[in-house]
Amino acid sequence: MTGFQKEEPLNLTNGLDLVTFGQRLRHLRKVHGYTLSDLGKRVGRAPSQLSLLENGRREPKLSLLQGLATALEVPIEELLRKQPPNRRAQLEIAIEEAQRDPLYQSLGLPHLKIGKRVPNDVLEHLLAMYDEVRRSRTKPTASPEDARKANAELRQQMHERGNYFGEIEESAAKTLEAVGYRAGALSQGMLLALVTYFGFTLRYVQDLPRSVRSVTDLRNRRIYLERQQLGMHTPRTILLQTLGHIALGHAVPKDFGDFLRQRVEANYYAAATLLPERTVVPYLQEAKADRELSIEDLCDVFSVSYEMAAHRFTNLATHHLELPVHFTKNDESGTIYKAYANDGLIFPSDEHGAIEGQRMCREWAGRHVFSADDRFSIYYQYTDTPTGTYWCLSHIDPSHEREFAITLGVPFEHSRWFRGRETNRRVRSACPDGDCCQLPPADLAQRWQGYAWPSARAHSHVLAVLPRGAFPGVDEADVYAFLDQHASG
Repeated sequence: MTGFQKEEPLNLTNGLDLVTFGQRLRHLRKVHGYTLSDLGKRVGRAPSQLSLLENGRREPKLSLLQGLATALEVPIEELLRKQPPNRRAQLEIAIEEAQRDPLYQSLGLPHLKIGKRVPNDVLEHLLAMYDEVRRSRTKPTASPEDARKANAELRQQMHERGNYFGEIEESAAKTLEAVGYRAGALSQGMLLALVTYFGFTLRYVQDLPRSVRSVTDLRNRRIYLERQQLGMHTPRTILLQTLGHIALGHAVPKDFGDFLRQRVEANYYAAATLLPERTVVPYLQEAKADRELSIEDLCDVFSVSYEMAAHRFTNLATHHLELPVHFTKNDESGTIYKAYANDGLIFPSDEHGAIEGQRMCREWAGRHVFSADDRFSIYYQYTDTPTGTYWCLSHIDPSHEREFAITLGVPFEHSRWFRGRETNRRVRSACPDGDCCQLPPADLAQRWQGYAWPSARAHSHVLAVLPRGAFPGVDEADVYAFLDQHASG
């Protein structure tokens, strides 16, 4: 004998927008000439209950939804359509959404209730003023100096925590447990289960705006991706980064520093999902005991890129393995794109402490790997520096259009735990402050000083002022046009 279960409201994660639903209900009621009392009698509900529905403040139960559809002589689908029934309803919905915006709420204004006597042009004016306030409050993202300063501040926070963020590890573990993850590489089916867990659907498209990796439609609960790889980012990595913003409750960034923090956290979440702490740590501990730590094994076992595996290693190495480490990503010219260290290695930096855009020493592994006999094999070397000797492994990923070297290193005394420690390559570096490689040899300088006029290639990622907007570099007009085009699909 089965018991009676309490009827549940519709699952809003299926895409029901309460405000739009309320507007459609009011529109259909008025088409039939019903008052709230009239409709209430037909569905057995008090007028006050229907008023809450029309104002978007209550979820309809399935039985009530069926009763409303019958009373209004329409199919249920007509009530659940996502489009506002008319221009007036569209304006009222936009006003309601604006008043829920934290930026609007920060103005300290009382809630504005839109009566039926308020003309449409007044609503148009209100929305235009709201849009202008939003634009004016959206801080111009950052000058290059601001961006580098924000990078330096964030790196200091990462250094203080050993690049380990327990709260993000916990969030990733919770979601993996919810979808039944056990061990090994994350399957496509598990990825889709994660999307469903957060109440979204995934759609692959060919016309994603060029300035974005993904677009999330919060109204219709959809995530849009392209199937092909974007640069060094695979679709599943981009998807997990997108879910990371959702899982961690990120709001619209207040400034560039906030944007950068959110991006780092979302990347961390993606890595913690693809290489889960409870699975990876025992694997690494066993490899350390066998003196066989290697990044390439992590790539193989968990089906991730070398860069992600190496960066993920920095999250766990100090906290779980008691290993100080450093990590870099650079191009063939030595320009540093990413860097992290808590092992005493000193990177070149500007007056703000920013490392991005600086040139790596010619003697470091990240530079030597480009001239190695087999540049796509793992390259190992020891480097004597002013702060000590470091063992490093470096790898160029050949699967991407542009080549970057990914380097991971540890102080000499910790090299004994790693595969490749037996290398006999050993070099000396006096960088960043010594007489090493930043100045030309004396004989060349004597021969050419005053006779050379190079035309420098601009490093746009370092020098360009980032565009206006809450999400740096994103063309919001393209994104909104894209969402509008796909909303009814």
